[in-house]
Amino acid sequence: MLIKNYKTIFSEALTSLYDEKEVERFFYIILEKLHGLKRIDLALNPETVMDGIHLKQWKAIVSDLKKQKPIQYILGETEFYGLSFQVNENVLIPRPETEELVALILTEEKGKRHQENVRILDIGTGSGCIPIALKKNWPTAEVYAIDVSGKALQVAQKNAERNAVAITFMAKNILETDDLGMPFDIIVSNPPYVRQVEKAEIKPNVLEFEPHLALFVEDDDALLFYRKIAALARENLRPGGRLFFEINQYLGKETVALVAQFGFTQVVLHQDIYGNDRMISAFA
Repeated sequence: MLIKNYKTIFSEALTSLYDEKEVERFFYIILEKLHGLKRIDLALNPETVMDGIHLKQWKAIVSDLKKQKPIQYILGETEFYGLSFQVNENVLIPRPETEELVALILTEEKGKRHQENVRILDIGTGSGCIPIALKKNWPTAEVYAIDVSGKALQVAQKNAERNAVAITFMAKNILETDDLGMPFDIIVSNPPYVRQVEKAEIKPNVLEFEPHLALFVEDDDALLFYRKIAALARENLRPGGRLFFEINQYLGKETVALVAQFGFTQVVLHQDIYGNDRMISAFA
């Protein structure tokens, strides 16, 4: 079968579940993954044929997409901050908003690039996307990362190797940690922050497939992780060190107030590209 002809079949199978642009995006992601071809390659070679093995692979992927399984989990990888990451059901799929968090840190802390022994900690690392992207763009930094999930840390370690960076990963339950063991210049976290009441806003592909441990908090204590991390950061950041959070867009003012209560100064609420309250930075 010609690949260009299968594109019609692919689209017809999925248009009831996804919009046209998303279906097209899926098609070209899969085309590159299975055939090593980009959109322009197919346009220049419209008579490219799909063999039986590839056809079976396409059909299996379509079956998973009909279940609304995320394309990143189906293919086992995604891109974050220009880097390739392995992902599976043990880790959240990295989001563009978190890329903005990395960009904020690299921009705000560019003055420290000349300093020796700058030490960075990511709390709740998941796939390792934050510390790996930071280390790749800040090679002289000494980077550490914590997660409660051993399976997530296995994925993160593979991603560090995949991107040729050295990260020190540690298995810790941050809620049960009283001391981080060493001083840091930067502490960053994208902890669980989605309240149970917000589940109705979550798409099925997230709700049914991504790890709830990394997503949800109870409605009556939505800032649990922020409180604990802020307390630890206050004790473990060097003078002039910085704390960075990704936050729940509906709890921006509350999170700023909480961070300020722990004695942090210059607490700034940052918006993402969509204008939502998304990040906080603060000085120890």
